[in-house]
Amino acid sequence: MSTSTPDGLVLRGFTPPLRLADFKLIAFDMDSTLINIECVDEIAAAAGRKEEVAAITEAAMRGEITDYKESLRQRVALLKGVPVSALHEVFDQRLQLNPGAEALVRAAQAAGLKTLLVSGGFTFFTDRIRDRLGIDYTRSNVLGVEDGLLTGRMVDQPWGDICDGEEKKKMLLATCALLHIAPKQAIAMGDGANDLPMMGVSGLSVAYHAKPKVRDQAMVAINDGGLDRLLEVARP
Repeated sequence: MSTSTPDGLVLRGFTPPLRLADFKLIAFDMDSTLINIECVDEIAAAAGRKEEVAAITEAAMRGEITDYKESLRQRVALLKGVPVSALHEVFDQRLQLNPGAEALVRAAQAAGLKTLLVSGGFTFFTDRIRDRLGIDYTRSNVLGVEDGLLTGRMVDQPWGDICDGEEKKKMLLATCALLHIAPKQAIAMGDGANDLPMMGVSGLSVAYHAKPKVRDQAMVAINDGGLDRLLEVARP
């Protein structure tokens, strides 16, 4: 059973209000959740291939492409030859935090929650967002670079090759284990189908301006306004 409010919040499976301090961890997707863009699409613009890459991204986020890893490999291959300077341009000129992002992160930190950023995107961006917001843990993908140009491939990491939906879930569960907390003490926020695995094991799943499949499964759907609208449901 779900309850819709006239101002763009949909609640499902619980009765608010909750207390933010009852949770110990909050996990964020990055692209189109914590930030306003899909970074891979914006990098592709430098190669003149934004429309092609964005179409794959949209299908993957809607859950129409079930093999996220392969979809990302396809998109990254189209970035071959793009200079690293294009990534700096995307970060400096196009990337912004979504409305309410910093307010929500600060409220969570003040309430004693640890913060986790798990992204199917790239460390170039997650590292910078981590440093800007003081996020505790991150997991994302490393773009291969040779002679200042993207290779069109990603670099393997000790935990695996690509951070897809299953890896996001694994990282959330591993972080809970590290913190000696139960997954039900974690909040997971995302917008795309690859966020559903981590949202499914968390105690509170939050869809932010999300794809229909994600909105339909989340306990909280924020369809209007900023990320900090979660504070109307889980009060500081």
